[in-house]
Amino acid sequence: MNAVVGSHDLLLVTLDTLRHDVAVELAAAGRLPNLARHLPGGVWEKRHAPGSFTYASHQAIFAGFLPTPASPGPHPRLFAARFAGSETTAGRTFVYDSPDLLSGLEAVGYRTVCIGGVGFFNRMPPLGSVLPDLFTESHWEPEFGVASPTSFEAQTARAEKVVADLPADQRLFLFVNVSALHQPNWFHQPGATAGAGDSRATHAAALEYVDRHIGRLFAAASSRRRCFAIVCSDHGTAYGDDGYTGHRLGHEAVWTVPYAHFFLEPGA
Repeated sequence: MNAVVGSHDLLLVTLDTLRHDVAVELAAAGRLPNLARHLPGGVWEKRHAPGSFTYASHQAIFAGFLPTPASPGPHPRLFAARFAGSETTAGRTFVYDSPDLLSGLEAVGYRTVCIGGVGFFNRMPPLGSVLPDLFTESHWEPEFGVASPTSFEAQTARAEKVVADLPADQRLFLFVNVSALHQPNWFHQPGATAGAGDSRATHAAALEYVDRHIGRLFAAASSRRRCFAIVCSDHGTAYGDDGYTGHRLGHEAVWTVPYAHFFLEPGA
């Protein structure tokens, strides 16, 4: 990352609430053509989330603790605050002398931009400002939120504008919290109803919706220079698994998440 930071733009996409098993099944079935073409080997990496719900997980991610590979470690991290005794900081880790990744990147010339999705980014209650306030610039509109059937299209349009408005020499760290997977997501599946509610199938339909539009986001992020992209879930969610529903709980469906990082070539 020491060769990437400073020369590349950076993109972090959290597919909020996306289950690992659903992501893997859809990629294997050819139902995620736009995402799968960028996944190393066409498959998602299995990782463990740093938190069981959005706020906790993003606080960890923004401190440099991305989802951890689901195999015995230690696993060197891409980004880390300087911290004595850290067993996951290696020679190739980008190390910063600040409490969070955003201020660490700002210190080396990046403009950090947040395009929020779920309620922890909406600035309506004070708690909804904690995460956006870590960034140089943040954006949230009702059209980006969980209740909007076109949330990801609206978020992508804002990302395109953000990139277009930047000076050519300005390095960018762009973060997008994709709300479409989060409940309610029933409206992404044709024929589903609010009365029937959300299900694993509507969750999958929401991921297909995101896949149909994510090419625009990737194109915008790599329109000025080569871009290093991280796409992952912050946590999963349960749909009746072993009697559990939702997240902020310690179930395999919540702690296991899909992850990928890759380069986006300019103009690809």
